[in-house]
Amino acid sequence: MSKRENGLTHFDARGQAHMVDVAAKDETHRVAIARGRISMLPATLRQIRSGSAKKGDVLGVARLAAIQAAKRTADLIPLCHPLALTRVDVAFRLDGKAPAVECEATVETVGRTGVEMEALTAVSVGLLTIYDMCKAVDRGMRVERVHLVEKKGGKSGHWRAGSEKSA
Repeated sequence: MSKRENGLTHFDARGQAHMVDVAAKDETHRVAIARGRISMLPATLRQIRSGSAKKGDVLGVARLAAIQAAKRTADLIPLCHPLALTRVDVAFRLDGKAPAVECEATVETVGRTGVEMEALTAVSVGLLTIYDMCKAVDRGMRVERVHLVEKKGGKSGHWRAGSEKSA
């Protein structure tokens, strides 16, 4: 089954997984924004906010882990191309009402393929790092809603979550 038949780019005409050939694509400025959250007990969020978690600066470590994850995505996701990233920005927002921590990653490059996987990987690893650093006090935390928010660049252009048409 070819890409034209099923829309999946990582399978060849015989249905075998392969790395997509991007040699003929133009280099363009590409941006992807992903977001997710980790829900937790109110006391856990208070420890994160006050910086009193046993393992230290939870959000500082999670930010570094997210950045490193974006840079190492090709090592984790088998068919991703290694990319020279030009920017990785990771921001956290504390939601006392939920209670939760939201993570947003913006990843950029100038290249032949997009950075959606790098942004999604950054968010996932950032949230998992929060879990790791706080699990001693809250094993019930839940990583939730990891999703692509927006992507720009390349042949497909600009896409924003919620803008897709239903099939």
